[in-house]
Amino acid sequence: MPLIPFSSQLIADVGISLGDEGKGRLIPEIADELRGTPASVSVVLKVNGGANSGHTAGGIKLNLLPAGVVVRDAPHLCVGAGVVADPRKFHWEARPLEKKGHAVYSRLLIDERSMVSDLTHRLLDLAWEDYRTNILKEEPRGSTGRGITPAYGDETGQWQITYSDFQAGHNYFARKLAQRADRALRTIQHVCRVSPETFAGFFEKLTTAELRANAEAIELGIFDQAEFDFLQFRGAEPFTLNLEKLTEVYWQAGTALAKNIGEVRELVLREVAAGHTVIGEFGQAYWLDKRHGYSPNVTASHTFTPEFFESAGVPVQRIHTVGVAKAYDTKVGTHTFLTQMDDTHPLTVKLKLLEFGTSTGRQRMVGWYDAVEKGDVLRYGGYQDLMINKIDALSGGHELLICTAYKDANGKRYHHVPRNEAVRKMLKPVYSKHPGWAEEISGVRHFSNLPRNAQLYTAAMVRSLVAVAYGDKLPPVLPNLRYLGVGPEPSQIIKDVPETSELIALL
Repeated sequence: MPLIPFSSQLIADVGISLGDEGKGRLIPEIADELRGTPASVSVVLKVNGGANSGHTAGGIKLNLLPAGVVVRDAPHLCVGAGVVADPRKFHWEARPLEKKGHAVYSRLLIDERSMVSDLTHRLLDLAWEDYRTNILKEEPRGSTGRGITPAYGDETGQWQITYSDFQAGHNYFARKLAQRADRALRTIQHVCRVSPETFAGFFEKLTTAELRANAEAIELGIFDQAEFDFLQFRGAEPFTLNLEKLTEVYWQAGTALAKNIGEVRELVLREVAAGHTVIGEFGQAYWLDKRHGYSPNVTASHTFTPEFFESAGVPVQRIHTVGVAKAYDTKVGTHTFLTQMDDTHPLTVKLKLLEFGTSTGRQRMVGWYDAVEKGDVLRYGGYQDLMINKIDALSGGHELLICTAYKDANGKRYHHVPRNEAVRKMLKPVYSKHPGWAEEISGVRHFSNLPRNAQLYTAAMVRSLVAVAYGDKLPPVLPNLRYLGVGPEPSQIIKDVPETSELIALL
């Protein structure tokens, strides 16, 4: 079956769970589909978040840069106004990629209204987590420690430093950074009540983390270890910083990007007018949206389609949204995880070997496919297509479960996710059961060649989503499963899944 044409030149790449769905691999698939057509992909836009979102595309792990890096014929890699970005991180990612033959700097455009994050935000991130656990005696939030939430806090308080400030002169930038550092240090000491010893340990913690994350770049001789030494920024006294050093390092990193700072909105409008396609790459996922997820286990940005227009700075218009999920669920941190698998289940052992965070390396929890969560995203987020990854990981012949509803202690069933977290925590999953398949399917490229049980499980996943999203009142056009991932490699994609009505009819 030929793929149904996209309904817009604007395409949003959005996760419909809690992140780690494989959104990065969607981008080269779309680019490949449109290559050679008048609507070829010309812009990949990072919409939200910062270096806290890890995407893998074409075998390359990325945090801050758009996954369009691997699409060599995409002329523009853009960072929208809704992103917070450490200028040093751009170089830490870009220079190794340039060494490997990927053009980055020549394609990179950072919106002048994108916000600058820096060391002070990372220190605040660690301090707030310490405050949460040691002072308030609450569960940890599960932050990546990249300083994203404190950076967005500056936006709320109107204290932001933007990339345009690198064009405003050294003294202006230095004054704003000094004010930021003063606020951060006072908060860490007097509000978070961090001990001097703990504060000193933050610098060591960041150094260790970045040395680990950038080990390959050090080994290749691209950077010296000193590049990732955060101890250089620690002041002589507790709760102080070497402000002169901090200012100089960040000023140099930012001004080295001067040619890459400009107006993303003008570029997007121009490329759309020329008939080209713009992909908006979202970090995190719907249920991590700061407004629609469950605090404190959310990110500090908006994580689904409407934010595209805010971040790109263009008028609201028709957009084609692709919702990305896995054939099972994963979570990190302290999220309520209703469908978490038993640790003794053979699939748990297998899946945990595959599931580590791209940004942090943290072990992910694994669980059964939650159609209630994803169906609600379909209902409220508006999606034209779906992509489901890693169905190959379920091979082995085990019985498979899909969560189709929740129930409380009295037997009351919930077919949508309660907005009250206290209620949600008390619920138990209601499962449908599906026979598994023993065959290895990573080499399959056509839906008709999948084992029958794999076909039926795919159909059940989609049917369950549709049932939650729409009930008995189906819309005239249903979202289709555009891509089905059967392995991590770019080639391991099935692109001829039947339309949703035909797929459901298999059951």
